[in-house]
Amino acid sequence: MYSETTLEQGQGPEVVVTESPEQRTEPATDAVASKIRVGDLNLWYGETQALFNLNLEIRDRRVTALIGPSGCGKSSFLRCINRMNDLIPGVRVEGRLELDGEDIYDPSVDVVQLRAHVGMVFQKPNPFPKSIYENIAYAPRLHGLASSRAALDDLVEGSLKRAGLWNEVADRLHTPGTELSGGQQQRLCIARAIAVNPEVILMDEPASALDPMATATIEELIDELKENYTIVIVTHNLQQAARVADYTAFFHLGRVVEFNDTDTLFTNPREQKTEDYITGRYG
Repeated sequence: MYSETTLEQGQGPEVVVTESPEQRTEPATDAVASKIRVGDLNLWYGETQALFNLNLEIRDRRVTALIGPSGCGKSSFLRCINRMNDLIPGVRVEGRLELDGEDIYDPSVDVVQLRAHVGMVFQKPNPFPKSIYENIAYAPRLHGLASSRAALDDLVEGSLKRAGLWNEVADRLHTPGTELSGGQQQRLCIARAIAVNPEVILMDEPASALDPMATATIEELIDELKENYTIVIVTHNLQQAARVADYTAFFHLGRVVEFNDTDTLFTNPREQKTEDYITGRYG
């Protein structure tokens, strides 16, 4: 399980208030089933409402990008998907958010189990103060996912290979993960997330702190990972969204203004507000 995930320090809530534009929540037809269904989802931080009546269907084994100005609710929504907002005092959620048809806010849901199915990668790489090996092995060992040391070794190797990191670290698995470069640390965090075999990977601006070469590596990895995982990524980089995402949702002031396949949203947006944002009239 992936219960050791924690909220980044200093990341405050996104506070937004606005009137509701018409929402575009049905993308072009895709034969792939929906993995996540969101129905009339609302979120409050104390008395302040931050998300308003969100309705989305996120496809299985596709990349969905969340774009929009800072403070528009993208990260707040992302954290709803694995209930990390539960860690913030005064948060209240209404509506439905289903993973494989099960409402994750049902009182019977085990949040630790949920986070085993929904991994999280943060904006700033946050490897544990442990060896590269232990960064990957910690959660599988904690939850009994490997029956022997040999099985754990295979799991660590497989996770690092899927994250495109094995060839770079195979000869130094017992050195601290914090000694890796920024891009390598981020891939280590991705390997750590997939070590517990999640179904969904959430990424909150995973390349914003990286140099262009490391960013390109992460984007290539995202394209490979979607063969096995549903990926939801928050990004302020519109070019990145266009490169990596199959679908894109444009958020503004706590609402989904438009949601469609990425090519259509960027080349033929339905809403004027969407066009204004992607053409740089505001941001």
